[in-house]
Amino acid sequence: MSTPAYPPATRGRASYLPPAPMQRRWRELLRVWWRELDKGLLLLIGLLMAIGTMAVAAASPASADQLSTARVTLDEFMFLKRHLVFQLMGLGLMIGLSFASRDQARRIGILVGAVMLALLFVVPIIGEEKNGARRWINVGMSLQPSEFLKPGFAIICAWMLSWRLRDPHLPVLWYVTGLFFLIAGLLMLQPNLGDAILFGGIWLVMVLLAGVPWQRIAVLLGGGAGLLALAYVFYDNARHRIDGFLGGGTAFDQVDLAQRTLLAGGWTGSGLWLGIRKMNLPEAHTDYIFSVIGEEFGLIACGLIVVLYCALVVRALMRMVNEDNLFALLASAGLITQFGGQAFINILVNLKLFPSKGMTLPLISYGGSSTLAVCFTLGLLLAITRRNPFLAREAGGLRELIERKEERP
Repeated sequence: MSTPAYPPATRGRASYLPPAPMQRRWRELLRVWWRELDKGLLLLIGLLMAIGTMAVAAASPASADQLSTARVTLDEFMFLKRHLVFQLMGLGLMIGLSFASRDQARRIGILVGAVMLALLFVVPIIGEEKNGARRWINVGMSLQPSEFLKPGFAIICAWMLSWRLRDPHLPVLWYVTGLFFLIAGLLMLQPNLGDAILFGGIWLVMVLLAGVPWQRIAVLLGGGAGLLALAYVFYDNARHRIDGFLGGGTAFDQVDLAQRTLLAGGWTGSGLWLGIRKMNLPEAHTDYIFSVIGEEFGLIACGLIVVLYCALVVRALMRMVNEDNLFALLASAGLITQFGGQAFINILVNLKLFPSKGMTLPLISYGGSSTLAVCFTLGLLLAITRRNPFLAREAGGLRELIERKEERP
C-alpha cells in the first residue's frame, strides 16, 4: 500500500499570501472615496472655478494695460495664463486633501495653522509691501500667511471646542478667544482689518455652535465692539476706510468706480472683452472682478454667481445636519463660514454696501496664494464632510451631542 503524497509544508516567506496588486488597492481606494465624497459640493466648486476662468479672461487685458509701462508691455492674457496654472495646482491640492480621513485633516489643519501663525509674527519685519500694506512673504511666489491661517484657525478652534465633550469645565472659550485676539492683533500690524473681521466672524459662529452660554459671548462681543471703537480712534487704516464708506466717497474712489463698472453692463452685459469702464478700474482681476463680470456678462450673471455661493454654503451645512461628531460639525461650520464670509464681503464691497477690505472673490478672482488657500480650505471641507452612505447615524440633535460626555477610562 502506497503512502499518500502530502504537499510539503510551506515555511518562511512562502507561508504568507502575496500582497494585493497596487492597481487593485488604488482602485478600491478611489471607489470608497467617490462613494463617500459630497459630489454636489464638488460640482458647485467646479462651476465656480469655470466661471472664474471666464472672469479672469475678461479682466486680464484691463489689468495688464494698467500695469504696463513705457519700457515693459505686459501680455494682455498674462493673468489668465497664470490663473490657469494656479487653478490646476489648487485643484490638485484640493482633490489630494479630500482623500484624507478626518483625523488626518485635523492634523494637517493644526500643523498648517501653527506654521502660518509663526510666519504672521515675522510678516511686519520681512514681508513685502504692496499698496501700503505688508502682508506677503516672498518664497518664490508671494505667500500671504493669513490666507492659509484662516482654515487652520477654523480647524484649531473646532479641535479645542470639541474638548467640551471630555470635560465641560475646560475653559475652551478663553483658549479660542485668546487665539483670535492674538491673530487679530498681528493682522492689525500689517494692516489688515478686513481679515481680522473675517476671523472674528469665524470665531463667533463656532462658539455659538459649540454651546457656549450667551452671557459669556455677549461680554466678549461688547469687548470686541469697544476695541473696534478704539481702532477707529487710534488706527488710521480703520478710520480712513470707515470714513470713506460713510462719507460716500468720490467718483475717483475704487469702490465708486467698481459700482459704476458693475452697473455699466445692465442686465445682460456688454459682451466678453467689450467692456470699457473696466479699463480704469484698479485691481480688476482680483478685488473688483465681480464688477467686471457685471459689465461684460450682466447683472443676471452676477445674480447667478450669488445663487451658486449660497447653494454651496447651504449644501455644506445640510451635509452636517445629522452629524454625530462635534469636531466635524464645528470644523465644517468654521470652514464654510470663512469661504462664504469672504465671498459675500467681496460682493458687498463691489456693490458699495461695505467698506473696501482688499479681499478676493473665492474661486473666481485671480491669485496665487489666495487661490491655493481657498482650494486648501475646500479640500479640508471635502475630507471632513465625507460620509459612508450606508452607515446609519444618530440624529439626536446638537444639544444632545454637546451634553453627551465620553466615559473616562
